[in-house]
Amino acid sequence: MNNSKSILNLAEVVIAQQSEAVAGLSAQLTSDFEKVTQWVHQSKGRVVLTGIGKSAIIAMKINATLNSTGTKSIFMHAADAIHGDLGMIDQHDVVICLSKSGTSAEIKTLVPLLKNRGNKLVGMTANPNAFLAQHADAVLHVGIPHEADPNNLAPTTSTTAQLVMGDALAICLMELSGFKAEDFARSHPGGALGKALHVELGHLIQAHKKPVVSPNTPIGDVISEISTKLVGATAVSNGTHVIGIITDGDLRRMMQSTVDFTSLTARDIMSESPVIVQQKMLAKEALVLMQEKEISQIIVIEDETYMGIVHIHDILNEGIY
Repeated sequence: MNNSKSILNLAEVVIAQQSEAVAGLSAQLTSDFEKVTQWVHQSKGRVVLTGIGKSAIIAMKINATLNSTGTKSIFMHAADAIHGDLGMIDQHDVVICLSKSGTSAEIKTLVPLLKNRGNKLVGMTANPNAFLAQHADAVLHVGIPHEADPNNLAPTTSTTAQLVMGDALAICLMELSGFKAEDFARSHPGGALGKALHVELGHLIQAHKKPVVSPNTPIGDVISEISTKLVGATAVSNGTHVIGIITDGDLRRMMQSTVDFTSLTARDIMSESPVIVQQKMLAKEALVLMQEKEISQIIVIEDETYMGIVHIHDILNEGIY
């Protein structure tokens, strides 16, 4: 393979093979999948994911997905399990063991130990006749036509199938438990998705950037206030309520239309009836409102008290889109 066309053709074959294998998983679903889902949903314990080799890596990813979608889960490497880590398993835990062949030495050693503990044992394997499948309480079959590599050796398509089956289990459990977007935000406060679900405008206000002028403030002082507070605008307040806003755009339009603006005040160029929202509003909701109104700044209050101005860039800089 010595040209880009050959490389792209092979890549297309690999993707097609894996797509076919994933599509074939639906036909392999049995009542065992529903049984496993109910076991986990009704369990007083956790899900314990275990495996060896590449299957162990997939088990770790499924473990992470379960935890992030509301199902308590831990990962236990099959090799470590037979050297002491079995102690982390509680009597109420449901154990899911991943193994393509279901016949590796570690799996054959581990399975009887798990059965003796009385835990529900689920086998996720491509071989329904394997040692793991024969001794498991339920089997999640992830058979594939062929690995993606020409020698049918490297775990590729098989691990993709395991991953997809794990995702299917996680989402079914998520639905059963009524896991909502708010729950996801509590588990992911630092990520972009989590921020979109919990960051309020009040969190974005900086106390030292609270531009405000009175209606009678001279234009020169208005320009200074906008320049020093760095949010591209200033609120206009009568001392009790915000009655207007002046933005960079208002200043540019004034300079284009007025030869001598030294005698003007804030009242002369302010935009009346500005968009004003409570600081408890989610930043993602404010972003939608700003896009609808085609504005770059929004005035934020707490009850009737002016708190500051949030620029659209403040929201975007948080990774909220």
